[in-house]
Amino acid sequence: MPSPHLPAAVFAMNPVHLPELFPPHLLARLGELVEIDSTLVVQDFTDPAARAALAGAEVLITGWGCPHIGAEALAAAPRLRTVLHAAGSVRGLIGEEAWQRGLTVSNAVLANALPVAEYTIAAILLAGKDAFGLRERFRAEYVFPASTEYAHVGNFGRRVGVIGASRVGRRVLELLRPFDLSVALYDPYVEEAEAVALGAVPLTLEELLRTSDIVSLHAPDIPQTYRMLDRDRLALIRDGGVLINTSRGALVDPAALTEELVSGRLGAVLDVTEPEPLPAVSPLYRLPNVFLTPHIAGSLGNELERLGRTVVDELTRLASGLQLAHTVRQADLTISA
Repeated sequence: MPSPHLPAAVFAMNPVHLPELFPPHLLARLGELVEIDSTLVVQDFTDPAARAALAGAEVLITGWGCPHIGAEALAAAPRLRTVLHAAGSVRGLIGEEAWQRGLTVSNAVLANALPVAEYTIAAILLAGKDAFGLRERFRAEYVFPASTEYAHVGNFGRRVGVIGASRVGRRVLELLRPFDLSVALYDPYVEEAEAVALGAVPLTLEELLRTSDIVSLHAPDIPQTYRMLDRDRLALIRDGGVLINTSRGALVDPAALTEELVSGRLGAVLDVTEPEPLPAVSPLYRLPNVFLTPHIAGSLGNELERLGRTVVDELTRLASGLQLAHTVRQADLTISA
């Protein structure tokens, strides 16, 4: 009895990511769902070997390092109908010509949001205990502070302001529920009733900044959010407040933020900056009130398999005649990642 037709698929990404995203057991599952050559990972749509494979491809499995999917790629892949992106945003990846063709596009934004939210929760709780500042002091003085010096420390009733009910922002709100924290949300696209349902008090951006002890950024990097935390808005954050940024550095005025941090008025947990990475002369590397990490909040190490699993699950749905669970629509990209 002949085997059922399997759609032809091609990998397009930086090859270094393939074994991280698709370890052997996931590659085996892929082989049951599509015809794919795991030794061919396209980085250039003009490469002859790539064009030969693309000629019959119905599915493109993409990841970090995938070239732009525009007119040239589409000309090489006349049968292409689905793009499954084993990473986050496809805003810079999918060209207008691909949308016009009506390609079905899916991404792993939701899967990638999980470790970012976990990092954020850890940062919120540690910032509430002033763990970062007290660690620096302990390393310098080798003694415990007097108990009277802990009046500013603790997570009981502390106000956390979440900017952006993105996928990460919503997961952060969900994870904050068990804690005795007061949570506020600013998102111009979320109605008051929905914010309350998410466990947050809806506030204007200015009111959130004025009343929050910890401010966590989760808005998308779009023109409307560029420098949304400028000098005037950063000045609204109360003295001793902490800014957590796991979104994008472009959302914050870097010069104004540096001034606030150098002055010691604010603290920060920064996994993203502008530029990225910061130049070696930046004072943020050495400030005791800044916890700076090299863009690690998103999927790393064994977390990358979760992104590959998302693609495999989407292919399983396609094989069963079901709609994709993580479809991306062009219109959504104006307000989301």
